[in-house]
Amino acid sequence: MGDLIRALAEADWDAVDTLVVEIGQQGMANGLRVIGAAFALAANRRFGPNTTPTEVAHWVAGLRAQYRGHEPFPALEMEGLIRAALGEPELVDTIAPETALGAELFMLGQILLDQNLSATELDELVTDAEELAAEHL
Repeated sequence: MGDLIRALAEADWDAVDTLVVEIGQQGMANGLRVIGAAFALAANRRFGPNTTPTEVAHWVAGLRAQYRGHEPFPALEMEGLIRAALGEPELVDTIAPETALGAELFMLGQILLDQNLSATELDELVTDAEELAAEHL
């Protein structure tokens, strides 16, 4: 999963596509937990504890505007995933797992690109995500 997170941070979309297909073929549930954990960590780093739902909605709207005509995921689901990572977990109860994974990958990639992490910072994020995922097994 670390390779997938690094590919997202580097905007290596061919590698992302290849790794996502591999995940789907291998049914790597544990790996999916790592992606969810990495998304939660990145979302908390990006937004922080005092972020309002309006601020989340504005960020999602801005992100979707960048892809006008090709918006990959519904805005409410994207907002719900971020807000769940910030402490409102009930907001993901009705989001289909496939939609959640795709939206998390999409937003994680954008957050990582925006943050422009160093290699060391990216390694730390991957390690933290793996540890967080392991705690929730």
